[in-house]
Amino acid sequence: MKVLASMASTAGPVKEIPGSYGPPLLGAIADRFEYFVTEGVDKFFKKRIDKYKSTVLKVNMPPGPLIVSDSRVIMLLDGKSFPVLYDLSKVEKKNVLTGTYMPSTSFTGGYRVAVYLDPSEENHSKLKRFCFEVLGSSRDRYFPEFARAFDELSAAVDKEMASRGKASFGEQIEQLIFNFLCRSLTGADPVTQGLGTDGPSYVIKWLAPQLAPTLSSGFLPKIVDELTIHSIRLPFWPVSGYYDKLFNFLWTHAAPALDVAEKEFGLKRAEACHDLLFNISFNAFGGMSILFPSIVKYIGNAGNQLQRDLAEEIRGAVRAQGNLNGRALESMALVRSTVYEVLRIDPPVPLQYARAKTDFVVESHDGVYGVKKGELLGGYQPFATKDPKLFDRADEFVPRRFMGPEGEKMLKHVLWSNGRETDETSADNKQCGGKDIVVMVARLFVAHFFLQYDSYTIDQSSSSVKFTALNKATF
Repeated sequence: MKVLASMASTAGPVKEIPGSYGPPLLGAIADRFEYFVTEGVDKFFKKRIDKYKSTVLKVNMPPGPLIVSDSRVIMLLDGKSFPVLYDLSKVEKKNVLTGTYMPSTSFTGGYRVAVYLDPSEENHSKLKRFCFEVLGSSRDRYFPEFARAFDELSAAVDKEMASRGKASFGEQIEQLIFNFLCRSLTGADPVTQGLGTDGPSYVIKWLAPQLAPTLSSGFLPKIVDELTIHSIRLPFWPVSGYYDKLFNFLWTHAAPALDVAEKEFGLKRAEACHDLLFNISFNAFGGMSILFPSIVKYIGNAGNQLQRDLAEEIRGAVRAQGNLNGRALESMALVRSTVYEVLRIDPPVPLQYARAKTDFVVESHDGVYGVKKGELLGGYQPFATKDPKLFDRADEFVPRRFMGPEGEKMLKHVLWSNGRETDETSADNKQCGGKDIVVMVARLFVAHFFLQYDSYTIDQSSSSVKFTALNKATF
C-alpha cells in the first residue's frame, strides 16, 4: 500500500473502499436476490450509495452461485470514477465483457472472439483491424441499404396501422436492423438468400442463453428466474441449429471479407467468420435493437414540438442537398444532439467491467480509493452518464444538450461505446469498432423517420414501443 499512499499525496488520503460482500455463498445469493427480485437494478445501487455514502463501493454482482464462484466487484457509480475502466495502463479487459461470468466459447465456435480479448493479446489487433476492414469496404452501401430497409419497415408498419389502428415497432425494427447489417456488410440479402425473415429470431435465440444469467427473463416469475437461469448455465446445443444457419450464411456470402482475413491479417477463416457473426449479431444487432426503440420512445414522450423541429431540420437539409446524403446528415445538428442524448440517458449496454492489472487509486467526486491488482471493477453506466455533478438536469431528456460549443464539450461524458465519445477507436483499445457508424445509422433512422412521417404518438402504458398514431408526411 506504500505505492497507493504516494499516489494519493496529490489527490487526498486513500480510503478503504466501503461496502460488503457478506458471508461466502450466502452474501452473493442475497445480493442477487435483491438485485433482481426485491429492489431492481437502480434501487439496488442507490440504496448502497446512500448506505455507504460513496459512489465507489464493494458489492456482489450477478450471476453468482452456482454459475460463478467469485461474485465480488468494486462498482463505480459516478461519472468521475467510471472512465478508469478504459485506462489500459491500469486495467485489463480479458474475459470481462459480462463481468464475473463468461459464456462458454461453444457459443462462438470454440473461439474467444475479440470482445473477450485484452488488447495485449495478439489476436485482438488482428480481429479489430479485420472489423475496420469490413466496415470500411462497406461504406458505399450504408445509405442505400438503410433507405431500402427503412422503406420495408415503413410499409409493414403502415399496413398494420391501417388494419388495426395501432402498430408494434419491435419486430419490424429487428427486421430492419438485421437486413441492413447483412446487406451492407456482405452485399447479400438474407431474406432471399438463405434465411428468409427468420434471421432476427435466430440471433435472439442464440443470444438468450448467453445473457440469461445476468438479466431477467421478462416472462417467468422472478423467483423462478432465480432458481433456473440465474443459477444454472444454459447449454449451447439447444440453439446450435440457429447459430449454424447464421454462420453458414456468412461463410457463403462474406467470402471476400474472409479471404482478406486470411491473406492480410493472418486469421483462421473460421475464426474470422465467428468473430464477424458476433460483431453483427451480438454487438450491432443487439445494441441497435435497444437503441432504436429508445430513440422512438424518448422523442415520442418529448412532445409535438420536438417532432416538428426535427422534421423541419431534416427536410430543410435534404432540400438543400437534393437528397439524404452525408452532407445533409452532417448539417442536422438537432438530430445529432438528440441521438447523443438518448445514448447518454439510456445507454444500450449499461454495465461495463475491467480487472486491475496493478495497484492504483480511483477518484470519485467525494474521495480517493485504493484498488488492488486482480480486483474486478464494474461500472453502471446510467449512473455515470446521469451524474448530476457533470450534467444539469441530469435525469431529464434534453434533446439540445449537445448543440453548440458548450454542448460539444460535454460529449466526453457520453460513454456508451466503451470509451469517451471524444476518443478514437483503434486496434489498441477496447472502444466499439463501429462507434461512429452506429451514431451515423441512428441519425439516419431519425432522418428517414421524419421524411416519412410528420408526427406520432406511442402507447404510454406499454413496456415496448407501440404506435397509437402515425401521421404521414404532408410536405
